[in-house]
Amino acid sequence: MIKKLAMLLLLVGAIFSAQADEVPSVGSMAPAFSLVDQGGREVTQGSLRGKWLVLYFYPKNDTPGCTEEACSFRDDMAELTRLGAQIVGVSVAEAPSNAEFASKYHLPFPLLADKDGAVAKRYGAFSDWLVTGFARRYTFLIDAQGKIAKTYLKVDTSKHSAEIIADLKQLSSSSGK
Repeated sequence: MIKKLAMLLLLVGAIFSAQADEVPSVGSMAPAFSLVDQGGREVTQGSLRGKWLVLYFYPKNDTPGCTEEACSFRDDMAELTRLGAQIVGVSVAEAPSNAEFASKYHLPFPLLADKDGAVAKRYGAFSDWLVTGFARRYTFLIDAQGKIAKTYLKVDTSKHSAEIIADLKQLSSSSGK
């Protein structure tokens, strides 16, 4: 019985881990993407160059953790902007769901619809639970040239925005900006 359970767990683990690429490493170029935001506008990774980019993946609109994370970014938007950063959220939801979420919480940044999870997969942030897929709560801090400066694979939604701000200050001062 224990052998069968162990085999089942290994099989399930293999299925889940096979669904996403590796997480891009710090210093590598951020994977390119082209997705639609909540207003139906196309947003590309290339169009976001020239400033720091906080690209965050989140599991589901209007859930407690995702709402806390998004609202923290919203509440800290002035400081993030002052530090030269732009915020972009990505989920596997469709654009209308993202639009409702953004409207309900007055989110002043794009929420991109990655319906098939292709972009989340390229960032190693996709989980497939056989009947549904979702984005893992991962964040990538990308520099103005499009390179990954920092990855966040364990996110505390109550402190994440403050963590990003502290890292932006540190990274900006160490690069002489």
